[in-house]
Amino acid sequence: MDLIQSYREDLDGGKSHSEPSSPDSSSPPLSLPSRSAAPKVDDTMLSLTVAGQAQSLIAKPIDPTQHLVSFNPTYDQLWAPIVGPSHPYAKDGLAQGLRNHKLGFVENANIEPFAFDEQYNTFYKFGYAADPAENSYVGDVEGFQKNDGISVYNIPQHEQKKRKLEKKKEMLEDKEGDQVDVEELDNPATDTWLMKNRKSPWSGKKDWLQEELTEEQKKYAEEHAKKMAEKEGEKEKGEGHTDKSIFHGKEDKDYQGRSWIAAPKDAKANNDHCYIPKRLVHTWSGHTKGVSAIRFFPKHGHLILSAGMDTKVKIWDVFNSGKCMQTYMGHSKAVRDIWFSNDGTKFLSAGYDKNIKYWDTETGKVISTFSTGKVPYVVRLNPDEDKQNVLLAGMSDKKIVQWDVNTGQITQEYDQHLGAVNTITFVDNNRRFVTSSDDKSLRVWEFGIPVVIKYISEPHMHSMPSIAVHPNSNWLACQSLDNQILIYGTRERFQLNKKKRFAGHIVAGYACQVNFSLDGRFVMSGDGEGRCWFWDWKSCKVFRTIRCHNGVCIGCEWHPLEQSKVATCGWDGLIKYWD
Repeated sequence: MDLIQSYREDLDGGKSHSEPSSPDSSSPPLSLPSRSAAPKVDDTMLSLTVAGQAQSLIAKPIDPTQHLVSFNPTYDQLWAPIVGPSHPYAKDGLAQGLRNHKLGFVENANIEPFAFDEQYNTFYKFGYAADPAENSYVGDVEGFQKNDGISVYNIPQHEQKKRKLEKKKEMLEDKEGDQVDVEELDNPATDTWLMKNRKSPWSGKKDWLQEELTEEQKKYAEEHAKKMAEKEGEKEKGEGHTDKSIFHGKEDKDYQGRSWIAAPKDAKANNDHCYIPKRLVHTWSGHTKGVSAIRFFPKHGHLILSAGMDTKVKIWDVFNSGKCMQTYMGHSKAVRDIWFSNDGTKFLSAGYDKNIKYWDTETGKVISTFSTGKVPYVVRLNPDEDKQNVLLAGMSDKKIVQWDVNTGQITQEYDQHLGAVNTITFVDNNRRFVTSSDDKSLRVWEFGIPVVIKYISEPHMHSMPSIAVHPNSNWLACQSLDNQILIYGTRERFQLNKKKRFAGHIVAGYACQVNFSLDGRFVMSGDGEGRCWFWDWKSCKVFRTIRCHNGVCIGCEWHPLEQSKVATCGWDGLIKYWD
């Protein structure tokens, strides 16, 4: 500053020498105040607006679609619900990709099982529990303060002292009890006995002595015991139901005296070549609920038997009138399975009322009833002509039970399966039979010997609720619940044929029946969507599908004589005949 001042003085001195001094040179210079042409603006609102924008940016939730964040968001911002219109496929506005629970997003928390149980039980006993997210408690705050925040596993100090005092008191009483009269100690009516045995659930109460019952009470007790015994017997054996049948035909015999179940003499096979049906020929409707199984009359197929979930079994005419011929009513619950004898004069029915009934087809009378107290899932008669009195039933208690129909006695039990038995299929000239079960295995048995001779179980196997034998009796078609039909050989090794596999249909969860055409050229099966599928046996390709039923198409049977005709049944209560 001194240098500047001296520089100014030098300049002034130089001017005085060169120029004459003017009269105004001695007067001081005027200093005018600076003025701005811009209007004056109050910037208070501007600063507040900028601060508000910054605050809203911090409080604003993060858009999950953006890839770049220009500031450090808080945890609440990262996990705040999305603001805006509700998501079209989510009630709470949370997109499907952000969900890991049906109610939204649940954050994983690593909590020890002991700590979780402690807080869970504490909440249900005291009404409060520790919040693992924050260092606080939730629930009854007053109860928390009253109990000093103890949990069910923490015994407070005063409680510990109380227990110690009680224990000491017990020990003293035990010592005093040594001097007590023994007779009083043994008598439950005395206070001494009550004090000594106060841990008993009856402590503090006098023993009530049994008085003699009056005649009326005795009579009531006997009646009650009798009723209970009857109920137990019903549970054990199966539910009782009156057996009756209704004949719907015009006459039970024709003008020549032949029975209505007699096969027509002109019924013969046209040729050996089978064809896939194309059109619907006839529909039988009479069941009020779904139909679970159908069976053609053996060898001729002039009648068809159906098992309904309406507890009834019906038999229908196929060749002539196409009407219901007879209704058999003997079950109190849905009928699960039916099976004809070789000549068709008798048949078996198995119901969810735990009973198996052996019927006379013509008269509609029940010849005999069998029950083990468990639900039978499948019933079969031995196909040999000399063993038509042998009945096999796969039960819900994992057993296959063998009865003699003539005597009504159980002659054998095959007990190796680990789940309910679904199918029984005779192979190898009826010397052996194959069973499938809910335990996802196949077991091969020698008839009459309760020892498994072949056990087939692989990790990839599923339950197989239906099995059919190929007409050449060398192959088994097994309906697997992973939506495919697997083929096993019936020779010694019972190996899976990996080259043959039939797929395309959806049967998961349904016991849809699988079957073969009479010449073995086609495999057919129902499915869960009401269609009937036909595959070519050689190529394993889908040959044709027919839309048959509304709902599940559970059963399908090829007519034993007419090679192009097929019957199907479904859970819509209809039986349809296709040609």
